[in-house]
Amino acid sequence: MTTETDTTTQTSPAGTVTGQYQIDPAHSRLGFVARHAMVTKVRGKFNDFSGSLYLDEADPSRSTAEVTVQMGTVETGQPQRDEHLRTSDFFEVEKYPTMTFKSTKAERNGQDNYRLTGDLTIKGVSRPVTLDIEYNGLVRDPFGNDRAGFEARTVINRKDWGLTWNAALEAGGVMVSDKITLELDIAAVRTPTEA
Repeated sequence: MTTETDTTTQTSPAGTVTGQYQIDPAHSRLGFVARHAMVTKVRGKFNDFSGSLYLDEADPSRSTAEVTVQMGTVETGQPQRDEHLRTSDFFEVEKYPTMTFKSTKAERNGQDNYRLTGDLTIKGVSRPVTLDIEYNGLVRDPFGNDRAGFEARTVINRKDWGLTWNAALEAGGVMVSDKITLELDIAAVRTPTEA
């Protein structure tokens, strides 16, 4: 028996993901993973961010993305560490309140995989990064919104953005790894087009 709610998990009747989207921060996550004291991992996230996407299914190279992150909303589950991350040792949020990403190139990399290259700006320093993206599909939610889902990941060296603070360990090694993994789970809602 088919019910009305069955349609909420089906691909949008429009049949194409092409269109303009806004990131839904309530159902998205921008996170990072750093190695701590050489032996464990610390996971964090940013709680306030916004962004827009233009997706072109027929020609992915025309797709674009822009994201702005409020750096003062960093959270790792430990308030003292979060405050340290906000200082000039790391993000210096009073002087550099936002981190931004603006795409410069998009390409398909398999059936539902893509690569998105763009400029990541942290503390006033812009450097190119490439995200490996997995497209999770398009659905219409119970409120009639078309939602696209993505997972993305990349590894950066924090020193490339001037994030150089560290502390040596007595047994050798350092407190914080240079390599940081960025992990994104994105839900994006299609912007209604004018009739």
